[in-house]
Amino acid sequence: MDVEKSTGVAVEKWIFLIINCIILAIGNCGGSLIMCLYFIHDGKRIWFSNWPVILIPLIVSYTRRRRANPRAKLILMKPRLFVAAAVIGILTGFDNYLYAYGVAKLPFSTSALIIASQLAFTAVFAYLLVKQKLTAYWINAVVLLTVGAAVLGLHTSGDRPDGESNKEYLTGFFMTVAAAVLYGLILPMVEYTYKKAKQPVTYTLVMEIQLVMCFLANDCVHGGMLINKDFQ
Repeated sequence: MDVEKSTGVAVEKWIFLIINCIILAIGNCGGSLIMCLYFIHDGKRIWFSNWPVILIPLIVSYTRRRRANPRAKLILMKPRLFVAAAVIGILTGFDNYLYAYGVAKLPFSTSALIIASQLAFTAVFAYLLVKQKLTAYWINAVVLLTVGAAVLGLHTSGDRPDGESNKEYLTGFFMTVAAAVLYGLILPMVEYTYKKAKQPVTYTLVMEIQLVMCFLANDCVHGGMLINKDFQ
């Protein structure tokens, strides 16, 4: 009976993981494509606001915990985790700006390939922060993606949008590279936060950390929108 129960829990976790991976893939690909469409149709704004839809699974999770235990805590995250998530959220907001600027100035295929080089930076920062081992597969992928981005940077005249100066193109290129570097730092920082949490890292706790990151990233964006007078 216990074996069947543990097997059922394991299967449920795998199904849950697959669903989350699918949602992540749709969000990453769909968000980038929608942003590309926005700039293709003469969109001019760089600061983009977003809404933390993960409030929905958090509410569902809290409701289930309250049914199982009426005295369940509303918030599981401790203050030190809140501070860490807030810092990462601010970096995420700035990274979103860098990425949006790059997409605005570069062809989508170019910006997508440059952003793919964040794997190299993720590998380096993961090695430094969380002691992630670098395998031969990691190194091969990193070298190929990094060389691809470098080749694009050296041949800036071939796919430059009409009417865009060399300065604008290069600015977009380096802003996109900066976005890749910063995102490569953010991912290991999140994993490092989990490792140093000093409390059980449950699904609900992960969602709470992501929620704080979303809110702080959004606050950074709203600040940029106010300065840029985008609300007008």
